[in-house]
Amino acid sequence: MNHIVTVQEAVTAFADWMEPTNAELDAIEAEMPVILADVEALDVQIALLERTPAELDQRRARRNQNRVLAARATLANRTAAGEAA
Repeated sequence: MNHIVTVQEAVTAFADWMEPTNAELDAIEAEMPVILADVEALDVQIALLERTPAELDQRRARRNQNRVLAARATLANRTAAGEAA
């Protein structure tokens, strides 16, 4: 019988007893504005794949990219200042 070790390790890596710690949940919460900005920017990019972008579409894409950069800058500044959230 051949054992498949990698599959067994992958299954045990997601066991019920392995929950995120409070510190990990706090980190996710602190990064949520960046995550939401990235999701919105991806939504715009996906919408632009379906048609030829007009000038208004290009402005919308740039505006969303600026939101992503602003959210990342805010998170970086907060992290550099040592703030938790």
